[in-house]
Amino acid sequence: MYDIQFAERLTQLRTNKGVSARDMSLSLGQNPGYINNIESGKALPSMSVFFYICEYLKISPKDFFDTKNNAPEQLNEIIEDLKCLDTNQLTYLSPLIKDLKK
Repeated sequence: MYDIQFAERLTQLRTNKGVSARDMSLSLGQNPGYINNIESGKALPSMSVFFYICEYLKISPKDFFDTKNNAPEQLNEIIEDLKCLDTNQLTYLSPLIKDLKK
């Protein structure tokens, strides 16, 4: 992923979470403009801060780079709920999900 794509993905995920760049920066223990600098392409996070960013967004690093998944936090919550269903319930849901994809 190139620098600009990284910045755009971070902006998308942060916006989806409904948090400001300033609040996210401060929550990560950084200066108020830290996330803004990343999103504007002026900086990239260190690897350790990247992991903190993912933790803050409640996603995995894999989710961060999966640009086809526009709502990874919500999808992960749904997957966790699906894991609690039995085979009959999953069999019932499968056609419904396929219908929703149309």
